[in-house]
Amino acid sequence: MNISYDYYRAFYYVAKYKSFTGAASALLNNQPNVTRMIKKLEEALGCVLFVRQRRGVSLTPEGERLYAHISIAFEHILSGEQEIAGDKSLQSGIVTIAASEIALHCVLLPVLKRFRNAYPGIHIKILNHSTPQAIDVMKKGLADFAVVTEPFCVSAGISAQSLRAIQEVPVCSSAFSLSTGTVITSAHFKQYPLIGLGEKTSSFRFYSDFFSSMGFSFSPDVEAATADQILPMVKSDLGIGFVPIDFLENENMEQLIILNMKPAIPKRNICILKRKDTSLSIAASELEKLLRAKQAL
Repeated sequence: MNISYDYYRAFYYVAKYKSFTGAASALLNNQPNVTRMIKKLEEALGCVLFVRQRRGVSLTPEGERLYAHISIAFEHILSGEQEIAGDKSLQSGIVTIAASEIALHCVLLPVLKRFRNAYPGIHIKILNHSTPQAIDVMKKGLADFAVVTEPFCVSAGISAQSLRAIQEVPVCSSAFSLSTGTVITSAHFKQYPLIGLGEKTSSFRFYSDFFSSMGFSFSPDVEAATADQILPMVKSDLGIGFVPIDFLENENMEQLIILNMKPAIPKRNICILKRKDTSLSIAASELEKLLRAKQAL
């Protein structure tokens, strides 16, 4: 059957309010039009759906069976409309972000605070991964977008845009016989233990390439699982680590020694990655705008 949606909509409201007048008011229509639509629906189905009574109408057995199905469908439709209306007004919704540890601390957290204050009804989910893992999660559709540090490789279906550059520096604790500004060389790397991330991270790849350009290999003596573990390991006298300057902003520098390298450690970018074939939700799109605007300041 090819029956108009409007006929079923009229039927739903007449059955719900048990009144043609009530249905007409809910539909912002007039009673004769509603009556006409119900008559057309009855003709198409070949049965009577309502019995007129002194006060309104009641459903026939056929009408009861039809309403059992139609009411479920329309309540789902109305629920969907309400959800979309909530999303459009940013009163509800969910945003899932795959992020590397450095990107989380250097870019995401300040923006998430502003976003949460502005839109408290939006649920935020952070998937904390290494850069390669975050990109894989995003590619599989398990995150709206990824915010990660270079270096990385992406397929043609992924767009990447830089948000900001970070500068990393070598640091050690005051327990070592080094002073602030000391230029560390290959001799120091043989003398003091190094702290770094594992081989499956972009940071390991970055430092491997950097050390290789100076003629020696990057081989951490102490391996951290995430970038935010490096500084506590440094403060525990476990070795020389490499951290973004941002990580040192609220630290007691009496416990830490900032070293130098020549050539200096190259800056690298924190980027936002998205799937080209998928549009962001309204909430995710708003968060992306805030991220871009914050870094443009």
